[in-house]
Amino acid sequence: MAGALRFAYTLTRSLALIPRIELAGTTVSAEDTQHVRHWVFCDRIMPDRSRCAQRADHDGPCGAYPTGQTTRERPPRGERPLR
Repeated sequence: MAGALRFAYTLTRSLALIPRIELAGTTVSAEDTQHVRHWVFCDRIMPDRSRCAQRADHDGPCGAYPTGQTTRERPPRGERPLR
Protein backbone atom coordinates (compact mmCIF):
# COMPACT_ATOMS: atom_id res chain seq x y z
CA MET A 1 0.00 0.00 0.00
CA ALA A 2 2.88 2.38 0.77
CA GLY A 3 4.16 2.08 -2.80
CA ALA A 4 0.71 2.74 -4.24
CA LEU A 5 0.33 5.83 -2.04
CA ARG A 6 3.75 7.13 -3.18
CA PHE A 7 2.82 6.53 -6.82
CA ALA A 8 -0.55 8.28 -6.42
CA TYR A 9 1.14 11.23 -4.68
CA THR A 10 3.72 11.61 -7.45
CA LEU A 11 1.18 11.23 -10.26
CA THR A 12 -1.30 13.63 -8.71
CA ARG A 13 1.35 16.27 -8.01
CA SER A 14 2.46 16.08 -11.66
CA LEU A 15 -1.14 16.61 -12.78
CA ALA A 16 -1.60 19.53 -10.37
CA LEU A 17 -0.29 21.91 -13.01
CA ILE A 18 -3.50 21.31 -14.97
CA PRO A 19 -6.30 23.68 -13.91
CA ARG A 20 -9.38 22.21 -12.20
CA ILE A 21 -7.65 19.14 -10.80
CA GLU A 22 -8.40 18.74 -7.12
CA LEU A 23 -5.57 16.96 -5.33
CA ALA A 24 -7.49 16.41 -2.12
CA GLY A 25 -9.88 13.90 -3.67
CA THR A 26 -7.16 11.36 -4.45
CA THR A 27 -7.57 7.99 -2.74
CA VAL A 28 -5.97 4.56 -3.11
CA SER A 29 -7.50 1.16 -2.37
CA ALA A 30 -6.34 -2.43 -2.66
CA GLU A 31 -7.83 -4.39 -5.55
CA ASP A 32 -9.59 -6.89 -3.29
CA THR A 33 -10.89 -4.25 -0.82
CA GLN A 34 -11.93 -1.37 -3.03
CA HIS A 35 -14.44 -0.18 -0.44
CA VAL A 36 -11.54 0.69 1.92
CA ARG A 37 -9.99 3.93 0.68
CA HIS A 38 -6.76 5.51 1.86
CA TRP A 39 -6.43 9.27 1.44
CA VAL A 40 -3.27 10.48 -0.31
CA PHE A 41 -3.53 14.14 0.74
CA CYS A 42 -4.74 15.83 3.92
CA ASP A 43 -8.41 16.74 3.49
CA ARG A 44 -8.51 19.80 5.76
CA ILE A 45 -9.82 23.06 4.33
CA MET A 46 -7.56 26.06 4.97
CA PRO A 47 -8.77 29.61 5.78
CA ASP A 48 -8.31 30.64 2.13
CA ARG A 49 -10.70 27.78 1.13
CA SER A 50 -7.87 25.76 -0.44
CA ARG A 51 -6.91 22.35 0.92
CA CYS A 52 -3.82 21.43 2.89
CA ALA A 53 -1.08 20.44 0.42
CA GLN A 54 0.55 17.91 2.76
CA ARG A 55 0.19 14.13 2.72
CA ALA A 56 -2.73 12.64 4.67
CA ASP A 57 -0.49 11.48 7.54
CA HIS A 58 1.68 14.62 7.78
CA ASP A 59 3.27 15.84 11.00
CA GLY A 60 2.83 19.40 12.15
CA PRO A 61 0.11 21.91 11.39
CA CYS A 62 -1.95 21.90 8.24
CA GLY A 63 -0.96 24.40 5.61
CA ALA A 64 2.73 24.04 6.37
CA TYR A 65 4.52 23.10 3.20
CA PRO A 66 6.91 20.17 2.92
CA THR A 67 10.52 20.94 3.88
CA GLY A 68 12.07 23.53 1.57
CA GLN A 69 8.80 24.35 -0.19
CA THR A 70 7.36 27.87 0.14
CA THR A 71 4.45 27.68 -2.30
CA ARG A 72 1.93 25.10 -3.41
CA GLU A 73 3.87 24.64 -6.64
CA ARG A 74 5.77 21.50 -7.38
CA PRO A 75 9.21 21.49 -5.72
CA PRO A 76 12.32 21.18 -7.91
CA ARG A 77 13.35 17.71 -9.02
CA GLY A 78 15.29 15.88 -6.34
CA GLU A 79 13.72 17.88 -3.51
CA ARG A 80 10.35 16.15 -3.52
CA PRO A 81 9.56 14.68 -0.11
CA LEU A 82 8.94 10.92 -0.21
CA ARG A 83 7.96 8.82 2.76
